[in-house]
Amino acid sequence: MSKIGIMGGTFDPIHNGHLALAATAYRQFHLDRVYFMPTGTPPHKEGKQVLKANLRLEMVKLAIADYPYFGYSDLEIQRKGLTYTADTLTILSKKYPYNQFYYIVGADSLDYMDCWYHPEVIFQRAIVLAAMRQTQSMERILAVKQMLEQKYSGVIHLLDCPEINVSSSEIRNRIAQHDSISGQLPMAVEQFIYEHSLYETSNF
Repeated sequence: MSKIGIMGGTFDPIHNGHLALAATAYRQFHLDRVYFMPTGTPPHKEGKQVLKANLRLEMVKLAIADYPYFGYSDLEIQRKGLTYTADTLTILSKKYPYNQFYYIVGADSLDYMDCWYHPEVIFQRAIVLAAMRQTQSMERILAVKQMLEQKYSGVIHLLDCPEINVSSSEIRNRIAQHDSISGQLPMAVEQFIYEHSLYETSNF
C-alpha cells in the first residue's frame, strides 16, 4: 500500500511555505509521494478573483520540478463548479483503493474543518496531517484535535513544521506595490510571475 500525501490549495501563487509543509509531511510520515492539487473554484473563495487555473498549475509544476518525491494533479481544476475536498478524496479512494491517503492542511485549518463540506467523508477517506504554529496554544490544538477525532472517528497527526512567515496574499500585495518577493517562492515561479505580468494590480 502506497502512502500518498495530498496537498490542496489555490496556490495563488505557490510559495516556500507550501513546499516546506509538504516536505515535512513527506519526511515525518515516510510518505511515498506528495501531490499538489490546485483547486478549481474553491467554495470559500467563490466570488473572489483567483488567477486562472492553468497559470496556477504551471507555477506548481515549476515549484516542484527539483523535488522527485513531489507530484501534481489537475483533478480539481478539471472539474466544473465548486470543488470540495470530500468529493476529491472520494474519487481518489475509489480510483486507487490500495493507497492510504494523507490530507495535508495548514495551521489554521483544524479550527474550520468541522464546518467543511462533509467532514465525516474526509476523515473516512484520509488521515489528516495538520501543521502547527509556534504562536498557537498547544492546549487548544489538542482539544480541537480530540473533538474532531471523536466526532468523526478520524485520525489527525500534528506536523512539527518549520514556520516560514510568508503567504500568497502577502506576495500578491508586494508585487502590486512593486516590492521585492525574493526568497519567498522558488526562483522559477518568481520569473514566471514577472514574465507573465501576474498580480500587477491589487484586485487579487
